[in-house]
Amino acid sequence: MVIDDQREVLAALSRPSTYGMAGSTVERIDTHSASVFLVGDRAYKLKRAVRYDYLDFSTAARRKHCCEAELALNARVAPAIYRRVVPLTRDGGTLVLDGHGPPVEWLLEMSRFDSEALGDRLAERHALGLPTMQALGHAVAVMHATAPVSRGRGGAAAMRWVIDGNAEAFASFGDHLLPRARHRVVTARTRALVERLAARLDQRASRGLVRQCHGDLHLRNVVLLDGRPTPFDAVEFSDAISHIDVWYDVAFLLMDLWRRGLRRHANVVLNEYARATGDLDGLAVLPLFLACRAAVRAKTSATAATLATTDEARASCAGTARRYLELAESLLEPRPAALIAIGGFSGSGKSTQAARLAPDLGPVPGALHLRSDIIRKDMFGVPASDSLPAAAYAPDVGVRVYAQLAELAAGALAAGHAVACDAVYADAAARAAIAAVAARAGVPFAAVWLEAPDATLLSRVTARRHDVSDADAGVVRRQLTEAQPPADWTHLDATADAEATQGRLRAALAGRGIAVS
Repeated sequence: MVIDDQREVLAALSRPSTYGMAGSTVERIDTHSASVFLVGDRAYKLKRAVRYDYLDFSTAARRKHCCEAELALNARVAPAIYRRVVPLTRDGGTLVLDGHGPPVEWLLEMSRFDSEALGDRLAERHALGLPTMQALGHAVAVMHATAPVSRGRGGAAAMRWVIDGNAEAFASFGDHLLPRARHRVVTARTRALVERLAARLDQRASRGLVRQCHGDLHLRNVVLLDGRPTPFDAVEFSDAISHIDVWYDVAFLLMDLWRRGLRRHANVVLNEYARATGDLDGLAVLPLFLACRAAVRAKTSATAATLATTDEARASCAGTARRYLELAESLLEPRPAALIAIGGFSGSGKSTQAARLAPDLGPVPGALHLRSDIIRKDMFGVPASDSLPAAAYAPDVGVRVYAQLAELAAGALAAGHAVACDAVYADAAARAAIAAVAARAGVPFAAVWLEAPDATLLSRVTARRHDVSDADAGVVRRQLTEAQPPADWTHLDATADAEATQGRLRAALAGRGIAVS
């Protein structure tokens, strides 16, 4: 609902002279709740005088308060973008920015960035690299680690609120917009799932895993600044939307990537976030969170269809709403968990094959990829790109690495998630331990040994640059001399390119009855 007439303010902000920049151009971008004016190297965000059921910008005082809240929240995660709150004042008969007269309106001043660096624009140009996704997963983990804990919020009650809000909106749409039978199924299943997970959801809240999060974490609210993915435009206007379970925050990003067909990207974010936080318990509630995120987008897209002013726009929004609802329904039927162990000497392509397999194994957005090389680096507290000393590869350290790998796999499986482990697995005890993890969890297990000619292995490790693995030609020669491939694992020829090897791997898993989408 529009509360106040801001036409004079909008007209003033559209003039370069308001900013003391006569001769420049002003670009205006409108959303349902704000107007952003781009001039020079700055951006000025005006809160629109509107009130919705989830947002209240109805008075100048409220708009000033929300500008200040947005600055405080976003300056923590995107200090390079957010600068200050500035008044629009009336000086004589003219509205000017930060003048000497009485304030008429309040704006959020930001540093302007290239819109082509936004996450959704990068995705559309196929320019969103997997290393960027790994960095984004880590950035979100840091953002959550430093966020204030929210007591008295979150838990099962918060998810019931989300579902009830969706259901109420769905009921207001005609069957031609959102099929009644489908949205009723989604509502019923999400309600049932919340009740099954209620104790876990409440325990997570009591453990401090409900925090002041971003609240609107999707690709359009991520920008690449100086090569670093930076979340911005976090929600300041509703504690119910932003004070949430940390995995519910991540779920929006994962769902957005998945629905764009960026499965590997979503899987990389999942893995880096899980590695950085160690919060594997959240995997148990992730299917619920993903489905609720998709359902919310179905609701907002359907609402946009009702407000569209052209038949074309109306049809486009309606189609988007239906696709989100279909996605929500599919996310409520997650693929079964499984444990895959991929072994082989250094250079056999274990990590490459596990990373390619992971997005299509188990519940969305794919398996937890556990890599012994990463676990070892984490154990010694060094970046993955740094080399470890020889002492870090002593036999007793290896025992600890494999024990940690098995423990992490067990934790993910206990949360109903799939796991793909990659390690040399030359030791019989380590092979038995990972098989026992699957047996205790009661999930399908497949153990695959990748092999290639000695010259191929040596060539591959010699050609590596900036790789997580520290293995060199000397390590490969020792493995070939001292270790014996396991006779009871499925052996696959990994001499060919990665794509061909992946095809053989998936065929082998299908032969074991393990579903890979």
